[in-house]
Amino acid sequence: MKNWIKISLWSVFATIILALGIKIKSDLEAEILKEPNIIIHVDDENSFINKAELLGRLKTENLLFNGQKRKDFNIERIEEFISSISQVKCVDVFQTINGDWQIDVQIRKPIARIFNKFGESYYLDSKGNTMNTTPSHTARTLVVTGNIKDRSNSISTAEIINNDSLISIRKLDDIYRISSYVCNDPLFHSLVGQIHLEKNGDFILVPLVGDQKIVFGTAHSSTEVKSKFEKLKIFYNEAMSYEGWTTYSEISLKFEDQIVCKKKNTNE
Repeated sequence: MKNWIKISLWSVFATIILALGIKIKSDLEAEILKEPNIIIHVDDENSFINKAELLGRLKTENLLFNGQKRKDFNIERIEEFISSISQVKCVDVFQTINGDWQIDVQIRKPIARIFNKFGESYYLDSKGNTMNTTPSHTARTLVVTGNIKDRSNSISTAEIINNDSLISIRKLDDIYRISSYVCNDPLFHSLVGQIHLEKNGDFILVPLVGDQKIVFGTAHSSTEVKSKFEKLKIFYNEAMSYEGWTTYSEISLKFEDQIVCKKKNTNE
């Protein structure tokens, strides 16, 4: 009899706990959510989207709305949508201890803005991925122009580098090598303002100081790019300080182990 009473009491207790759990869960799901706390991380001053804009996009997609209940807050759909934004590197949506929601977004770092031969414009980020431009934000980066056939929806530079059939017809990987080196070198970051691709496949660097043309040539490997920039740095340090920034009309790095320069016509 005593065992029967104990079993009955435990059954009643378990039923009460289960009912309370269901009630609490139901009450939580029926709660009206506050707007999530949005934190946007950027590596530099170039933020392509702010909190208000991201919140607006989520509301336009009906992922956030007035009077939204907790049960209608879909983490997976929100993360999937934000991840689809080309300027976003990664996103994390989670619930905090006090029951609020937080959205952490990491923005890609642009290193070059490309204007291709089809009239399209897009950015190349620090990892070699393309990014769309936005009407409300413009990044201060290298400008790349010329005979560029890569489209705004191009595959990443890593995919090009690992595919022998694409290396000969794509230039995005070469652009990435030059842009990445320029952005990570203090001297050239302050010196080079534009990269231009000629029809013959040569890259031309347009400096911010002086009016000479720097014929870079090809950029088929990181080793080649590094070697050419190191030659140019030595030339600037050892020759330009004596000759002056206005002496030469053209500086060519195309030839291995040497720099070929053309002096300006003094009769002009």
